[in-house]
Amino acid sequence: MAIGNSGAQPIAKLTVRNVSEQVVRALKQRAAVHGRSAEAEHREILRAALLEVEGDFAARADTLRQRLHSSIDSSELIRADRGGGHAV
Repeated sequence: MAIGNSGAQPIAKLTVRNVSEQVVRALKQRAAVHGRSAEAEHREILRAALLEVEGDFAARADTLRQRLHSSIDSSELIRADRGGGHAV
């Protein structure tokens, strides 16, 4: 299996054992959605998870922070939960 080795001969093989049938089915379904073989989908999942550029992660983290932004001050909720104040 090659990760980030476009067009070149594969440089390593990877065997994954003891994978549940549920995970295998999900991999095959995801591969079908993307028009790839299960093996190609597995390579893409590994590549995306392991070779992600730091900037991509920061951008996704910022997007998540914006989506989860709340006007509630969590410290007030914690104090109220501990019996030391009023929750908003």
